[in-house]
Amino acid sequence: MTQHFKFVYEALNGASSFLRDNGREEVAARLLLQHVLKKSYTGLLTSMHDEMTEDDNQVFWKMVEFHASGMPIQYIIGKEEFYGRTFIVNESVLIPRPETEELIVEATKRIKRIFGDKPAIQLADIGTGSGAIAITMKKEIPSLFVTATDISPDALSVAKKNAEILGADIHFEEGDLTVPIEQQKWQVILSNPPYIAYDEAKDMSEVVLDHEPHTALFADEDGLALYKRLAKNLPKLMTKPSFIGVEIGYAQGPAVAKLFKESFPQAKIDILQDMNGKNRMVFCELGE
Repeated sequence: MTQHFKFVYEALNGASSFLRDNGREEVAARLLLQHVLKKSYTGLLTSMHDEMTEDDNQVFWKMVEFHASGMPIQYIIGKEEFYGRTFIVNESVLIPRPETEELIVEATKRIKRIFGDKPAIQLADIGTGSGAIAITMKKEIPSLFVTATDISPDALSVAKKNAEILGADIHFEEGDLTVPIEQQKWQVILSNPPYIAYDEAKDMSEVVLDHEPHTALFADEDGLALYKRLAKNLPKLMTKPSFIGVEIGYAQGPAVAKLFKESFPQAKIDILQDMNGKNRMVFCELGE
């Protein structure tokens, strides 16, 4: 039932209390109100005594109720920030996480260290989702030739829109894991594949479980199934020098590192931690 607020500050206070009472973060009220009123944080602060229109009241309260029921705020407003850029998101794709930005940082460092100014570096992002990794890599290192793949046509549609809006020249391919990229060799492979074990679902937030795509969250074999397939299929696709970088669940570092070591006995394997001190990435680096 729509609440009718006369002033902006009343809308903010009323929504904050409602969300708190429903077990949600109060800050979501401000973010939703900024979105509805099309105002920055500062702009919202200076408009607290402005009157709310009836249309804004209705739209705002509907969004507040959606979030109270568990829908992530990013799906409600249709966007999320990643690496300083705004990406369109919907329930066809995972919401980009801050931890994945660290995969970008590390991959960028390695490209510069290993390849320097060498032209025509071919990079593939496997399971691109919203396109966050592929597009960010292209924007950060414009000389890269970037291909992004996904098994989901709906996810690819979102990624293509993001590439267009952000001005990133990306080649997109639909297909399962390495299948779409097996016609050539690669210097860089990045992937944030589904890696959550199905028995971990009981410990997860219903906000994630009820709204984010399960095909992008869960994997068989204790969450390791897709790493096993990557480790098996990638040796024939990599040039030298080259590297592979994957995001992992915090408990999967040793297991994923072992898989890549078995497939690439000569490679340098690194397990890297995220900003919270948890294992979050495995890199497999192949020398000349």
